[in-house]
Parts: sequence; C-alpha cells; structure tokens
Amino acid sequence: MKNKKGILDQKRLAIINFTIVSFFLLIYLINLYKIDLVLIGVFRELLTVPFLIAQIVFLTLSIKVLIKEKRGEYYLLVSSVIALTICTFFTLGSFF
Repeated sequence: MKNKKGILDQKRLAIINFTIVSFFLLIYLINLYKIDLVLIGVFRELLTVPFLIAQIVFLTLSIKVLIKEKRGEYYLLVSSVIALTICTFFTLGSFF
C-alpha cells in the first residue's frame, strides 16, 4: 500500500513491525533476567505506551495492505504480521 507520497510500502511496514516486536521482546528479556538499571527503566516507561498504540495501528495497517494488494511476494510482510500478531496477543493478554 502506498499513500500519495509513496512513504508506506511493504518493506517499511515489515521493518516497523519487526521493530515493535523487538521492543516488546527486549522488555520481556529485561524482566526475565531482572536487569534493573535506571536508564533502561526510564526508556521502558517512556516508550511502552507509544509502542502499544503503534502495535495495534501497524497490525491493522499491515493486514489492510495484505488484503488490498494482490501482487508481489509477501514473505517478509506476512512473517512480520504473524510475529506482530503473536506479540499483540501476549502483550494485550498480559493485561487481563
């Protein structure tokens, strides 16, 4: 899916999706190994809510791109959507 300026394409969506998944995986590993540094805690607190919102927004955007565009190879985008979906289930499931 490209908007009028051509900013949003499959490769960029996949990179953004993998970045969001990496952030939440990093938070999980920090909590798992009980790494308690002040600077890491500050960045974690500042970035968690924006990444939660971005997770939902880019998941819906990526699914919309997969439905709209019928041509091309989607391996990278499909794998990033699957990873982001699994990450979304775990992060939103941790609230309930």
